[in-house]
Amino acid sequence: MTSTTDPAADVFVRGVLDAYRATPNTTGLLRTADRRLARDLWDRSVPIETVKDAFLLATLRRATRPAGSPPLPLIRSLAYFLPVIEELLVTPLPPGYRLYLHAKLVRTPPRP
Repeated sequence: MTSTTDPAADVFVRGVLDAYRATPNTTGLLRTADRRLARDLWDRSVPIETVKDAFLLATLRRATRPAGSPPLPLIRSLAYFLPVIEELLVTPLPPGYRLYLHAKLVRTPPRP
């Protein structure tokens, strides 16, 4: 059986995985399951901006937990972000909100 690749899918998967690896509080390591999930997101026609918005929103939620909360472990899987991706598919960020989240994340001191 011959396998064919879709160049657009490859670009999407690479973009998702690169953004995931660059997201704070991830291990930066990729697993086979991460690649498979990125491809599943492509197959579901999830916009890459929605995925990146989920990385941003989840990172900010982790960073703004109440003072005194126990530290969270590093994120070890792209699947961690799936509930936030699903949330944003139902209710996308309003126009301009991504910029607000970026600014807020920059102003938020890192958590130990």
